[in-house]
Amino acid sequence: MGELEELKIILREESSPFFTDEELEFYLTKNEGDMNDTAYECLLLKAEDDSISLPGGLQLANNSQYWLRLAKKYKRNGSRCL
Repeated sequence: MGELEELKIILREESSPFFTDEELEFYLTKNEGDMNDTAYECLLLKAEDDSISLPGGLQLANNSQYWLRLAKKYKRNGSRCL
């Protein structure tokens, strides 16, 4: 399995498509191929407010908290040895 396919699985792109292959390649390159940093950045982008209010009172809930919970798994903790 290649990096792009692995990233798509982490980002749950099959069930919740958001990025094109070109965009994912861009973020992988931007993060120097680091899968965790790329996943974290992309999950934060997916966490943007996506709630929708339609005429007639129909509302689709915001699921940003779901993506933020997933992003926490890939966030660097910043701990280092001094």
